[in-house]
Amino acid sequence: MEDKESGRIRRMFDRIAPRYDRANRLLSLSVDRRWRRVTRRELEGRLPSDPRILDLCTGTGDLALELSGVGSVVACDFSHPMLVLGKEKASRSTSGRRIAFTEGDALRLPFPDRSFDAVSIAFGLRNLESYRQGLAEMHRVIRPRGVLAILEFTLPTLPLFRSLYLFYFVRMLPRLGGWISGHGQAYDYLSRSVRQFLAPEDLDRLLERAGFQEIHHRNLSAGIACLHLGRKPSSGSCR
Repeated sequence: MEDKESGRIRRMFDRIAPRYDRANRLLSLSVDRRWRRVTRRELEGRLPSDPRILDLCTGTGDLALELSGVGSVVACDFSHPMLVLGKEKASRSTSGRRIAFTEGDALRLPFPDRSFDAVSIAFGLRNLESYRQGLAEMHRVIRPRGVLAILEFTLPTLPLFRSLYLFYFVRMLPRLGGWISGHGQAYDYLSRSVRQFLAPEDLDRLLERAGFQEIHHRNLSAGIACLHLGRKPSSGSCR
């Protein structure tokens, strides 16, 4: 299995921060923007007016900026260089004024219990040293009846498309990512970590064990990504 020691992952993201956005746009053909819009729409229909949202593993703040049109957002990440870039990006957006950037570890969140109406995490759960510990922290800081949204890469299920996608993801993406970002190891890690990540059904079961209800997932772009949604019960109990 992939070595996901927190300090090593933090250093990797610190190194690729300057070219992170450019690499993402080119490698995904900007389809990641559509996935974030879908996440916003799904959350918007499940939240009260003017909710307080925590965006974990925010990176340079793309999802936080999308969600700032829904409510106030705390954008949290453990990579300081990513947060600096996120703040700069938010300063150029009107809705960016609704975002507070905070440095913190998703496994030890610096927030009180029941602080947020929703928690979102895009392409970050896969990088956590412990999925269970991360989900337990998310459950802790969500208010009763609050919502969790997890956007993650996954592998297509259609055989032909899966084969083509894996060829790109295994053979091409690490080379292209290394050329664009200057850090090929980071995109080699991306490829391996996605292939080793939980299948959508397995992640749904993990969410249930973490205490979430009303769980379902939605495949995006023929299964390249998957959006998982769950709600914390009104009792706030966790199994």
